[in-house]
Amino acid sequence: EIALTIDDGPDPEVTPRVLDLLDAANTRASFFCIGRIARQHPALCREIVRRGHRVENHGYAHSNVFSLFGPGAMRRDIARAQATLADITGEAPRFFRATAGLRNPFLDPVLHGLGLTLATWTRRAYDTRTGDPERVFHRLSQHLGPGDIVLMHDGHCARTPTGEPVILVVLPRLLQTLAERQLSPVTLNQALP
Repeated sequence: EIALTIDDGPDPEVTPRVLDLLDAANTRASFFCIGRIARQHPALCREIVRRGHRVENHGYAHSNVFSLFGPGAMRRDIARAQATLADITGEAPRFFRATAGLRNPFLDPVLHGLGLTLATWTRRAYDTRTGDPERVFHRLSQHLGPGDIVLMHDGHCARTPTGEPVILVVLPRLLQTLAERQLSPVTLNQALP
């Protein structure tokens, strides 16, 4: 198994197309949604869950200075996202991922107090900055194996030279590669029961 994780959404243009690609491959993923964006697109968050995926916590504001927050500000941001996502989907997120993965020593006790588990990744393609699908695919697929956690983005995703969201170009090829390698993409919840 590998855990497929998708960050920074939901995005009304990209997320529905990602869901269709995952459905076509009979694949499940964990979507780390930003609370304030989820509040703008609640039906899309509910659709993620309806299709058998998980919505997880990526903070409320997705602040670029999240790693500089003190424990109080950190707790307020994460708790607000937790309440928002649970209210929208009817399921409380189990995992939290910090903005850009950056954190400080206050995070662990805050997450513990909120009953959340920190989620990072083992495969990152920098698909918010790299619009070259070949490069993104290579970064994700090179040495990809059982136990890996793949990070991609439906929100804030880079665009190819023709303007296509890079995740929509790379994901079908990645899913095919996973099938060829006999790797099963699952949600983090399935990977870490």
